[in-house]
Amino acid sequence: MSNYELIFVVVNQGYSEDVMDVARAEGARGGTILNARGTAKIEAERKFNIPIHPEKEIIMILALKSIKDKILHAIYKSVGLDTPGQGIAFTVPVDETAGIDGKTNLLKKLEEAEEKPKDDVVITQEEDKKEDNNDEGK
Repeated sequence: MSNYELIFVVVNQGYSEDVMDVARAEGARGGTILNARGTAKIEAERKFNIPIHPEKEIIMILALKSIKDKILHAIYKSVGLDTPGQGIAFTVPVDETAGIDGKTNLLKKLEEAEEKPKDDVVITQEEDKKEDNNDEGK
């Protein structure tokens, strides 16, 4: 199990640096920004009484679970729905990571598996060929 969660933040175009500034202030190391386009209709704009800007930015921040809540709270205060950034944020659990903390979690698991004693006997191709040759000579 990983010690990380992935935070997704969707904001109006031009507010991604605000998101990253507050996230870094709470301990995030960095993030990835993607350009996106919203699909909300004019009816949603009328219903919620807020202007809908179709051009969006999605910020993905891989954060330690221990600081995730602090980052989310800071983002909400800075660029939440009640601000011009009109941001929403959510998290998803991360099962495995690669390229973080020196080794991948998967590599660590494989190394641990290699250190455990094996009950099964594995015959290599060379040993298999030797057995075939011995069978032919009989």
